[in-house]
Amino acid sequence: MSLARNVDLLRRLSKADGLRFAELGRSAGLSSPLEEVTSFGSNPGNLRMFKFVPAQLQKPRALVVVLHGCGQTAAGYDFGAGWSTLARHYGFALLMPEQQRANNSNTCFNWFNPEDTARDSGEACSIREMIAHMAEAHRVDPRRIFVTGLSAGGGMTSVMLATYPEIFAAGAIIAGLPYGIASNLREALDGMFHSPARPARELGDLVRNASDHRGPWPKVSVWHGSADRTVNPGNADEIVKQWLDLHDLPEMPMAETDVDGYPRQAWWNKDGETLVESYSIADMAHGTPLGIADNDQRYGVEGAFLIEAGISSSYHIAKFFGLTGWIPDAKTKPEAKLAAASKPALSPAPHLARSIRAAVAEQPAEPKRETARGFDLGAVITRALTAAGLMK
Repeated sequence: MSLARNVDLLRRLSKADGLRFAELGRSAGLSSPLEEVTSFGSNPGNLRMFKFVPAQLQKPRALVVVLHGCGQTAAGYDFGAGWSTLARHYGFALLMPEQQRANNSNTCFNWFNPEDTARDSGEACSIREMIAHMAEAHRVDPRRIFVTGLSAGGGMTSVMLATYPEIFAAGAIIAGLPYGIASNLREALDGMFHSPARPARELGDLVRNASDHRGPWPKVSVWHGSADRTVNPGNADEIVKQWLDLHDLPEMPMAETDVDGYPRQAWWNKDGETLVESYSIADMAHGTPLGIADNDQRYGVEGAFLIEAGISSSYHIAKFFGLTGWIPDAKTKPEAKLAAASKPALSPAPHLARSIRAAVAEQPAEPKRETARGFDLGAVITRALTAAGLMK
């Protein structure tokens, strides 16, 4: 879609919407665990603040900031992406800012408006004030603050990482855009639809010029569907370039692995700590990928821009943040022990799927018996059923 064909759209938008979608399901009628906080600072961006703090928090205490996409609410995105369930399971605090229609008719965060994307200004400042409120009220470790978002929320995640890099240990951008590539709607649409390539140094300088910070820089996880027609998948490459330049890392991936059937690229520092990673979700359209997590749990519910893809992005992002190693202390919380004891057995389906994947991986490079798919399917199924406890 050319920019010329968007002239009518540009004229009709009451305010720069950035990413414009049809109405999504509002969160009305949903029973949400989120609690609204009405007093947290001067709030120059006129945003709403919602939080979730589970009864048990891992130590040191951590905070995840989650930014919804266009047409969504904090509660609606939480329900779809499963963040409060993850927060309850792994004991971290959750902050979910929410856009208001007074700011943007489609409830998109204004990820490219100069007054909302500069340090100590507009929406970026409002989110920073919310983080300060949460850190003080719930004794959050300042070294364990993270941010993630989808679409326009992904664009605003880039804004927060760039304008307040000293605040965040890491961030995750889903179907978003690099920081600083647009300062008006025309440039935003060009970035969304075309994602013009820029030199890595130029992209890095956009972040360096957003604050006085000179490192260390937050770690970044990037997620994008290869069939995204709303935000060009090339934006994922541009985000990766931006942060590789900041971390002074080479363009060539240091590792390329397969996670739940999708390619993951990674770059790390001299100590072996992953600083940048990128997931490309094959054939997925615009949205947050959902699936069974490594712990055989499902986080979130499929819906508009919340897509079943066989991989739980929320879980893997929490894992990248270093939040999934904690287990509630049953000694100090007896009900946790009781709940574990009374929990019904999991369906064999997730275990079976994992067993099949493992069995396939164990097939020899040159199978002895040829099949239509190049390996012994019968042997794979037998091994998988045995591993899942369904065959002896």
